[in-house]
Amino acid sequence: MITMAMASQHHDVKLVTPTQASEWLNAGWRDVWRNPGLSLGFGALYAGIGLMLFLVLTGLDMGSMLFPLAAGFMLVGPLAAVFLYEISRRQEKGEAVSLGSVVGGITGRLDQIGNMGLVLSILMMAWLLAGLVVFALFYPPGMPLPLENFIEDVVLRPESFRFLVAGSLVGGVLAVIAFTLSVFAMPMLLDRDVGVVEAMEFSIQAVRVNWRTMIGWAATIAVVTFFGMATAFIGLILALPLVGHASWHAYRDVAGK
Repeated sequence: MITMAMASQHHDVKLVTPTQASEWLNAGWRDVWRNPGLSLGFGALYAGIGLMLFLVLTGLDMGSMLFPLAAGFMLVGPLAAVFLYEISRRQEKGEAVSLGSVVGGITGRLDQIGNMGLVLSILMMAWLLAGLVVFALFYPPGMPLPLENFIEDVVLRPESFRFLVAGSLVGGVLAVIAFTLSVFAMPMLLDRDVGVVEAMEFSIQAVRVNWRTMIGWAATIAVVTFFGMATAFIGLILALPLVGHASWHAYRDVAGK
């Protein structure tokens, strides 16, 4: 207990409990409906991008690429949610909330946000490359890429167990790294005048101190986002704003008001 208390003081990290996750979701839900036009509008934008990628890839018989891209989106999720963080930040401070003010607030920190986005983009490219390498280790070149063939010939075959395990392990490691580096770093860049390195240090420390709670929180984000994608991307219109706003409130509890 003494060790945890001392650790929680580093970088002003506060201890949070798993039960607070429901409070974050409730707060996120309220934020969505305080400015539904903006929040759901950003959700619709990302859902539209996802649907467009689905149509393009399936039209090119490359539907199997949807799996690594969907997983990769989870890596860069904090970057996509930056507009939602800014909405919640402004609502919290009683500032004006409009498309112009939200974009303007982000523009003022664009250099540091861009640097954080670069880190996440590198991790996503590493994930895509690792996925291709793992696939090449288990299957010969020229495997069919249409989605239905991939599911039937790869995912559902008993002999694909080793491939799925290896892919899950590699993806899991990168997902943990991305989540640890960014879950609190991106909102901190909007909230405080800090650089990317300091924000990532805080995020790492916050996840380390609250690792039990963060495991559950990461799983919650993944489940909500998955169901949003599973509903032909329509559910993302609400799922993404919900987890984006909720993640801001998670940050505020960890960083202190």
